[in-house]
Amino acid sequence: MIEVVGAGLAGCEAAYFLATHGVQVALVEMKPKKYTPAHTSPQFCELVCSNSLKSGDVYGNACGLLKEEMRRLGSVTMEAAENSRVPAGGALAVDREKFSAYVTEKLRARPEISFVCREQTALPARGIVATGPLTSDALSAAISQKYGNALCFYDASAPIVAAESVDLSKTFTQDRYGRGTGDYLNCPLTKEEYEAFVHALVTAERATPHTFERGEIFEGCMPVEVMASRGADTLRYGTFKPVGLRDGEGNRPYAVLQLRRENAAGTCYGLVGCQTNLKFGEQKRVFSIIPALAHAEFERYGVMHRNTFLRSPQILNADFSAKSNPMLFFSGQMTGVEGYVESAASGLLAGIHLWRKLNGKAAVVPSSATVCGALSHYIAAPNGDFQPMNANYGILSVGFGNVRDKKQRRRLLAERALREIGQYARTLGL
Repeated sequence: MIEVVGAGLAGCEAAYFLATHGVQVALVEMKPKKYTPAHTSPQFCELVCSNSLKSGDVYGNACGLLKEEMRRLGSVTMEAAENSRVPAGGALAVDREKFSAYVTEKLRARPEISFVCREQTALPARGIVATGPLTSDALSAAISQKYGNALCFYDASAPIVAAESVDLSKTFTQDRYGRGTGDYLNCPLTKEEYEAFVHALVTAERATPHTFERGEIFEGCMPVEVMASRGADTLRYGTFKPVGLRDGEGNRPYAVLQLRRENAAGTCYGLVGCQTNLKFGEQKRVFSIIPALAHAEFERYGVMHRNTFLRSPQILNADFSAKSNPMLFFSGQMTGVEGYVESAASGLLAGIHLWRKLNGKAAVVPSSATVCGALSHYIAAPNGDFQPMNANYGILSVGFGNVRDKKQRRRLLAERALREIGQYARTLGL
């Protein structure tokens, strides 16, 4: 019996792969007996921050390419995403509840998996630890005692508003550059409105982090108020950029807040890129300055919480196994891969590598010409200033620098990666 600790994206991927390949698995999850500060659902694979799995463009976006690599390796989270997706232009966004329910049902249907509801307090002798960035205090202490160098940083989520409370007369529907089927609600701001919003944002009262949450803020989850404090136009060149958008009269707004569906019914919308640590009352006051949200009803306020990750280059091999114990694996964001899709990919890979070792075979890490392989090598490569990494073209081993056209270059990278991942799957007999 192999223990997989944690039923988030990484743990579910690992447990499902092992089960479908004949391995008896004990999936250890402390919910619903105990919840982290950010979790509320008893279901597995709960999405805490955004409902978006980012771009679905296989040939033009590294995360889109990673998704296709995972599909070709049999990913259960990619299957769940397709069965719970909501309109989101070129992005793959999902109905949170349907997504979690789909994965939960798939795992519970596997006779090879037994479910253990408890808080893990010690590292297993063999298995996969996938407890995520909010690993409980007891297990965090056990990891720190063993390795002595876990780090923590802040993560933040964005508010969600009721769709019926948005003033549609002050929005327009369009996906950036016209890509997709018009799935985003765009809330335009004039120069005066934008400046008033930014002033309120940077002067608003922030929530005081809990003592255990004090640490570094990761750039990929930077609170919107911190971004705004870097300069008056920072948001206009980032989260609120108007590039690629035109209102009903064909004009480009000064700045734009985009809203994205949170569920299939379209009853809730998330404020794209507006992760925040403002106090709840301040969030309502500040975001209501945006004309379309003047009377918005907040279904969920943004929150900030602790994220924990390992100094993986010192602790892990490229197959996600511990250097001190080749049968103990780590996966998910705690390894230093950043993002839902990247976390799920690491769980899938850890499951594949453990399966091979259980069958007396050596782990085979995918080529670093694939996104799966590049992330694997990234977490193990010597790095004195190790930080979490998203899927991106920069980590691929070899580029096509002699091809000047970006779209063509990215297509070539994707085509090569998919050839490599196909060969990898055939080598492993998947």
